[in-house]
Amino acid sequence: MNTIFRSRGIIVIIFTGMLLMLSESCKNESDYEIKPFSKNFRYYVETLSSDEFEGRAPLSKGCVVTTEFIEKEFRRIGLKPYKEDSYLQPVPLVEITGSNFSDLTIRNNKSKEILLFGYLDEMVVGTTRLKEKISLVNSGMVFAGYGIVAPEYDWNDYEGIDVKGKTVVVLVNDPGYYTGDESLFRGKAMTYYGRWTYKYEEAARQGAAAILIVHETGPAGYGWKVVRNSWSGKQYELGGDNGKPSVEVQGWIHTSTAEMLFEKAGISLKEANEMASRRGFKPVDIGMTASLSFDVEFMHSDSYNVIGYIEGRKYPDEAVLYMAHWDHLGKAETPEGVAIYNGAIDNATGTAAIMAIAEKFAGKKPAPERSVVFIALTAEESGLLGSLYYSLDPLFPPETTAGGINIDGLNVYGPTEDVSVVGYNMSELQDYLSRHAEKQNRILIPEKYPERGGFYRSDHFNLVRVGVPMLYANSGEDFTGRDEEYAKMIRQDREARYHSPDDVINDMWDWTGLDQNLWLFYNVGKELANSREWPEWNEDSEFRAVREESENKRRR
Repeated sequence: MNTIFRSRGIIVIIFTGMLLMLSESCKNESDYEIKPFSKNFRYYVETLSSDEFEGRAPLSKGCVVTTEFIEKEFRRIGLKPYKEDSYLQPVPLVEITGSNFSDLTIRNNKSKEILLFGYLDEMVVGTTRLKEKISLVNSGMVFAGYGIVAPEYDWNDYEGIDVKGKTVVVLVNDPGYYTGDESLFRGKAMTYYGRWTYKYEEAARQGAAAILIVHETGPAGYGWKVVRNSWSGKQYELGGDNGKPSVEVQGWIHTSTAEMLFEKAGISLKEANEMASRRGFKPVDIGMTASLSFDVEFMHSDSYNVIGYIEGRKYPDEAVLYMAHWDHLGKAETPEGVAIYNGAIDNATGTAAIMAIAEKFAGKKPAPERSVVFIALTAEESGLLGSLYYSLDPLFPPETTAGGINIDGLNVYGPTEDVSVVGYNMSELQDYLSRHAEKQNRILIPEKYPERGGFYRSDHFNLVRVGVPMLYANSGEDFTGRDEEYAKMIRQDREARYHSPDDVINDMWDWTGLDQNLWLFYNVGKELANSREWPEWNEDSEFRAVREESENKRRR
């Protein structure tokens, strides 16, 4: 029925059908308003980042408390357990603790001059070797550029030299960063070859005894404080036969240490960067030896991924993933007492997010057509170990996993007009994100610092390596109603708190920005879970071939 009424001499006709359409449209759009996503989200964040959880180190009391809490909530929410009645996937880890570190002693073969560099302030080293004593004695030193062997880029920093038993010194990132040349690797954007994990493994494949990465804040993407906090204290490695090659000693040297080292070798650090960034670079024996020693204690134990899922009502063998790492850096003794690395942003926010999103899915009837899996991962801070283990022993194999969303370190500073995508334009999954961001009146932008290698630094990457398209996104820096000065202040605050005891809930937090992203990620996953689509990697992606192999398996 239509309605007619007169106002100030103007006849207004309202079509009831149009009203109904508008009403339905408003219902559809309601999920895109910035409104509270979950009554429990804040409780989850506050609990996970509390002192009681002791910084959530993978093999600690904090690990037990954390995994018990997440499992209890998954059970309350009504998720199906990972296996039988348990939500816990055991992840075999080795906890490795170094102590009694000697100075790094560098001896010049010609002048016999000796340089000494102290642990923590000038260098940080460790090992994944399960030996009680690590001793590097007069190991010849080679400058191996960026430490990269990449046939597809026609690049080999180890060509023409035997580094067996030697100590290689390499630069962080890859050659394109220094030159900015888009034809060199990917220009400023880091490739996997720029990551410290790759460089360690390649040095081991080459037979080196030790590798020292030169730290520079720009190409590393973080300051020395992060190196000092993250690579000292207890370290973790995946136990069992993980197939990862290892060197005797692996670590970092401070920029000032590198400058002195190269100066004594007759070149500057700037010249070393220039040399290493030219095609045809040849590794250089720098005429020095390295020595150091430290003691090692190691303990085998299981940590846990916590996994629950909602079974799909039509296609239960197909899956959409939500993942976030629950671990952080634990606690440490300092001159002022015990410091707890609470990890409120990194990554209590992400863990709380997948719990809140699980609640939302569980409360909606009917269930989604595909299964939706929620994975709280261990040991991300130790080298993405929990996600690596899941990729080796998944609940749903890669060929039946349609895609996923990784949530790591959410924006806590207020709503934004933009969404920053790490790994911009890499897969068709970005189209889903774009559609739902647009309904929030937001635009997608590439990550601000692709040179920091963010795409290779979080847990989604281990799923990516086996072909699964994954989204990794967060708010940008166009804060609603704020100016550039506010964005600058936020950048500084975020960087100051990263991997420090100051990563705690504080008065600067604006929870509406968190709600904004929770709705976004929920709606993206909901669409994929109720579709028959299998997002692909873009044509130029190095992961497309792996996905095509998965597709062939799925069709058999």
